[in-house]
Amino acid sequence: MIEILQGPLQYEFMRLALVTAIVVGVTCSVLSSFIVLKGWSLLGDAISHSVLPGIAVALTFGFPFFWGALFTAVASSALIGLVESKSRVRNDTAIGIVFTGAFALGLVIISKTRPAVDIFHVLFGNVLGVTFQDLLVTAISGSVILVAIGLGLKEIVAYTFDPTFSRVIGLPIRLIHYSLMVLLSLAIVAALQTAGIILVISLLVTPGATAQLFAKTIERTILVSLVVGIASVTVGLYLSYYLAVSSGGAIALVATVVFFAAFLCKGLKKRVGR
Repeated sequence: MIEILQGPLQYEFMRLALVTAIVVGVTCSVLSSFIVLKGWSLLGDAISHSVLPGIAVALTFGFPFFWGALFTAVASSALIGLVESKSRVRNDTAIGIVFTGAFALGLVIISKTRPAVDIFHVLFGNVLGVTFQDLLVTAISGSVILVAIGLGLKEIVAYTFDPTFSRVIGLPIRLIHYSLMVLLSLAIVAALQTAGIILVISLLVTPGATAQLFAKTIERTILVSLVVGIASVTVGLYLSYYLAVSSGGAIALVATVVFFAAFLCKGLKKRVGR
């Protein structure tokens, strides 16, 4: 057992990959608790797909795709909020319009410019190929997210559970709303190298959804979500190494298996309790 755990760590790329994956797991798991409670799973999916145009432009001109992805993620979030607030279009409709339009634009740019970088890794992640610079960017992004959540935890919790009451007591709910969207965008961009555009939503939804099956307080929800997130990225990374499969796919699959295992355990517990 010890050999299985230590074997991959003799390689520097695996050590970098593991640390990066854990950083992403922690960041996404904490944010996942609020995304699930707020009902923003579809929004996270939309933003993760909407970053493709920024990535395509960045790859075309040869600068880090992190900045292109972050710009389009924040812009897409703002555009969804603008369409929703300035028209009679519902939130899910606005998300669908912006999501499909941005993703289509990204595909058009890629088909026209034909960037040299493998788009497969952008779409599905390649944590085994991370560099120290990637780890540094991911760690800084994660730190910003965690510090922001820590400083505004009471306000975020109040807004998440009851926006109307938060407005009545004088909380700046519009600021909180858009701040959460920016943090969500930053988390998605930070996780691109690990899980990719397609699978990053798994890390942003599944840990929080699993925690919601058992936890009854926000503190326990965050704690359980953290355990699920860290376990998923760690086990998934080891599976991708030993089975020679996609790292992003393995991580997302482990998270999904954990959710359904917890779901079944919850169901059995209810039946036994009767």
